[in-house]
Amino acid sequence: MADFGFNEHHQNEVINYMRFARSKRLLRLKTIDSCFQELKDSRLVEETFTVDEVSDMLDGLQVVVRGEVEMELINTAHTNVLLLRQLFSQAEKFYLKLQTDISELESRELLEQVAAFEKTDFKSNSKVNQESSKPKLAPLNEGGVSELLNKEISRLQEENDKLRARLQTLESQAMSALDEKCEAERALNDLQKIQGDQQHAMHAQEISKLEDTVAAMQIDFEKTLSASTASQKELQDSLVSAKHELLRVQDQLALAEKVLILSFFHKIILMVFLVPDLVK
Repeated sequence: MADFGFNEHHQNEVINYMRFARSKRLLRLKTIDSCFQELKDSRLVEETFTVDEVSDMLDGLQVVVRGEVEMELINTAHTNVLLLRQLFSQAEKFYLKLQTDISELESRELLEQVAAFEKTDFKSNSKVNQESSKPKLAPLNEGGVSELLNKEISRLQEENDKLRARLQTLESQAMSALDEKCEAERALNDLQKIQGDQQHAMHAQEISKLEDTVAAMQIDFEKTLSASTASQKELQDSLVSAKHELLRVQDQLALAEKVLILSFFHKIILMVFLVPDLVK
C-alpha cells in the first residue's frame, strides 16, 4: 500500500480492520438477504396480488431493511470512534497530538485507492497471520513517531537545562543573600555589643553617682542624727535642770506658804492677846 505511505506494520493493521469491517458488512448483507427470503417464504404464496397487498409487503420490507441498514451505519460509526480512541490513547502516551481532516473522508480519489487496495493488496495479503486479539505497540522505527519523540526529548532536555541554569542562578542569589544576611547580623551584633558596652559604662557611672549620693546622704543623716542626739541630750539635761528648779521653787513656795501661815497665825495670836489689853 505504497500510495498511502504506510509501513508494513501499519499496513497489516489496516488489513485487519478492513477484514473486520468486511465480516461485519457480509453479516449485515446476509441479514438483509434473509429479510427478503422471509418475505418470499411468508407472503409470496399466492399467484396474484393486489396493488395494496404488494404495497403493504414492500412497506414492511422497507421498515426491516431500513432498520438493518441504520443499525449497521450506527455500529460502523461507533466502531470507528473506538478505533480512533485506541489511536489517540497510544499517541497521548508519547505526548503526541493527532489531527484529522474530515474532508478527506469524502475524497473520491482516496476512496478509489482504498477500493483498489481492497481488491488487490488486501486479497494478496489475505494469508498473512493475524496478530493477537490485544495487539501491543510495535517498536518505533527511526522516522515518524520516533522523530517526534526525539524532538520532544530534545525539547524536554533543553527545558531541563534552562531550569538547571535557572536553579544555579537562584542558588547563587540565595547564597549571596545568605552572606549579606550573615554580614548584617554580624554588624548588628557588633552594634549591639558597642551599645551594650556604652550602656554598661553609663549604668556604671550612674551607679557610682548614686552610690556617692547615698554615701553623702548617709553622712548627712549621721550628722543630723548626731546633732539630734546632742540636742536631745541637751534638752534632757535642760529638762532635768528645769525639773530640779521647779522642785526647788515648789519647795520655796511651800516654805513661804508655811511662813505666811505661821505669820498669819502669829498675828492672830497677837491680836487675841493684845485686843483685851487695849480694851481695858
